[in-house]
Amino acid sequence: MAAFGRDLGDGYTLTLRDLTTVRPLHELVVANAERLRAAEPWAWQEQTVETIGLHTEHLLGQYAMDRALPCVIRQDDRIVGAASLAFDPYLGQASLGYWVDAGLEGRGVVRRAATVLVGVARARGAARAEIRTAVDNVRSRGLAERLGFTHEGTLRSAMPLGPVRVDVAVYGLVF
Repeated sequence: MAAFGRDLGDGYTLTLRDLTTVRPLHELVVANAERLRAAEPWAWQEQTVETIGLHTEHLLGQYAMDRALPCVIRQDDRIVGAASLAFDPYLGQASLGYWVDAGLEGRGVVRRAATVLVGVARARGAARAEIRTAVDNVRSRGLAERLGFTHEGTLRSAMPLGPVRVDVAVYGLVF
């Protein structure tokens, strides 16, 4: 596996998620758990070092099969968020996901990371990229639009967030 890394400017980098990122990522998830539960179904599950380690191993397996590019966002050497691509070679598309520590929202860090990942999807020959987010996730929807994605529709009751199901906005970018 070749290492992946990109400079995002201002001391931020996007690097491949690996087993050394498990503990700091766990600490960041725990610190942001309440706000992550408003947008991420996985955040409703118990987040332990072990579960994050197992998920990281799974993602690295997908990376080894060229099906995913799981990354962390770093500020200097500190992990401050995550961004990833999942590739579907049969459909020729990529799905983009991202989140960042609450204290860094609104600074353009996720936009820079997402721009890099969209470029990777395009360079790999994907025909399109997709972002799916809860309809109430105004920040994520705004980012999708700033990246040039088009709102293609809404999936009703498509995402479980704890005890409720929410509608999902689907955004697409055709290359």
